[in-house]
Amino acid sequence: MSKLKPWIEAARLRTLPLAFSCIILGNFLAAANDSFNGWILVLSLLTTLFFQVLSNLANDYGDGVKGTDNEDRIGPARAVQSGVITATSMKKGVVLFSALSILSGTGLSILSTHNLSIYHTLFFTVLGILATIAAIKYTVGKGAYGYAGLGDVFVLIFFGWVGVVGSYYLQANTLDWNVFLPATSVGFLSMGVLNLNNMRDMESDKKAGKNTLALRLGKQGSKIYHAILLIGALDLTYFYGKMHPNEGLQYLFAITLIPIVLNLKKVFRNTEPAKLDPLLKQLAITTLLFSLLTGLGQVL
Repeated sequence: MSKLKPWIEAARLRTLPLAFSCIILGNFLAAANDSFNGWILVLSLLTTLFFQVLSNLANDYGDGVKGTDNEDRIGPARAVQSGVITATSMKKGVVLFSALSILSGTGLSILSTHNLSIYHTLFFTVLGILATIAAIKYTVGKGAYGYAGLGDVFVLIFFGWVGVVGSYYLQANTLDWNVFLPATSVGFLSMGVLNLNNMRDMESDKKAGKNTLALRLGKQGSKIYHAILLIGALDLTYFYGKMHPNEGLQYLFAITLIPIVLNLKKVFRNTEPAKLDPLLKQLAITTLLFSLLTGLGQVL
């Protein structure tokens, strides 16, 4: 167990609720339109688990070898940084979970599109490969997009549009453009989590040359950006509810207005980066709750 523990910690399983949010919402929305297959949901969650662990391991490796994770970092110590896992071993872990992600994603594509043309299967298979590459390239290599302030864009694409709309399509085998509204909402909330992470690490990122969007915007600009993301998430799902009324239940997600307002209030009052860490975790759980309530509001 002593050898396994560092890997479990490096996998950062606490990030899974945020990763699962988009899959859960996409499947709920499909079920609301009488399209649901339990095996597709299970394989979607399994694939997402592999992608998220891959992303966390690659992030640990990339920031570790570049020196971004160091004694100045405020968050939890990383495996490569602390030396509990060597860079070589972590690289092997990245390769392993890359393979698992592609295999699981390919299986999901085949299962979900078996009634469609081969081109649909190929499209989602390629999409899975691109997601694998994106998970690695966030911090790994010279062209790491996380170091160029593009992490927020990729979070919107994969945690929002690909996660929700893709999950919906794999269940329903059809595209409802309105689904992009709640998909963008989840993407915005996930971007909010990333923004808090980057606000917390602004000083250490600046020293390491990691030019995140938060660093580019500055402390006050990042707070305003955070408010735009969270308020925008609520507004977009409200508009989706107007288009898909369900006896008022479509606004069930409004319950999350309370934790979202509290999150914003604490962010704007914050003067100590270390105190942003619990807000990051709170927003991740709020995003999961938001997805569950939005989905239930359409299904019930």
